[in-house]
Amino acid sequence: MPNKKNYYLKLPIIMNNKFIILVLILITLGVSCMNITPEERVAVISTKHGDMVVEFYPDVAPMHVESFIALAEEEYFNGTTFHRVIPGFVIQGGDPNSKLDNRALHGTGGRAGKFFGLGDKNNPNSWLIPAEFNDIPHTKGILSMARTNDPNSASSQFFVCHDNAPFLDKNYTVFGKVIKGLEVIDLIVNSEKDMNDNPLEKIEMTVLMKDKSEVFEN
Repeated sequence: MPNKKNYYLKLPIIMNNKFIILVLILITLGVSCMNITPEERVAVISTKHGDMVVEFYPDVAPMHVESFIALAEEEYFNGTTFHRVIPGFVIQGGDPNSKLDNRALHGTGGRAGKFFGLGDKNNPNSWLIPAEFNDIPHTKGILSMARTNDPNSASSQFFVCHDNAPFLDKNYTVFGKVIKGLEVIDLIVNSEKDMNDNPLEKIEMTVLMKDKSEVFEN
């Protein structure tokens, strides 16, 4: 007959071993997630016209990619609109002020996703991104960063090219490209709009970060 005392002494050890194995699995999964590079991630920009899937170019614009991903992960873009649409040119969005009813403020706001040395470190609303102009041409589907006349003034506002725009090359920072959903650009850009190229009916977006493999497996 088994010694019951010994049996019950061994049970906690078995349970402890299972707990240790579970912890190790969770740590491994966590490390795997941490090792996912920006090249392996995509942004899914969802609108009422459909989804655009965007890949990133961290090799040529690492700060712009990092900022966009940081803002997307804090859901900063959700509820903002494409407030500027020009056929043959671009659709532009990413301004938190586009959530406001006052259309005069659309296109006047935004900030970087982290501090890159521009602005007041203690005031996130002042953060900007230094220029990272590169050799990638502005062709249809290209994701690039809007700015003021100051080259080092990029914030959260971005644009997607509706057509080739070579005059933007090396003057604006390209940091990604739409690799799925190009037809959505056509639908957005042809919206009825006001004299400031702002669609009469809001075209809101949500931006969700996903693994590229997950998007294309589905």
